[in-house]
Amino acid sequence: MDNATRETSARSEGATPFTSVPIEITVSVGRARPLVRDLLKLDEGSVLTLDRRIDDPVELYVGDQLIGIGALEVIETDGQSMLAVRLTEVADFQAPS
Repeated sequence: MDNATRETSARSEGATPFTSVPIEITVSVGRARPLVRDLLKLDEGSVLTLDRRIDDPVELYVGDQLIGIGALEVIETDGQSMLAVRLTEVADFQAPS
């Protein structure tokens, strides 16, 4: 699809030039709170235990704004297993005034 076709398609869907700007979504799967002395002992192969179980919901953020809640899933893409998030709840948020 060429740029002119893409722009026409975007306008017909009510899009603005900003709808094509990529954003980064961070998925929080849990937190760890080790002591500094324990952190200094970490080495390759060490295990850092998080404060959540494997089946607990994860949080999705854009910057520091919570945008949703989801569940971790494994999907198959081109013969490879990829980690994915199924959105289960969209957060109620308002643009800053």
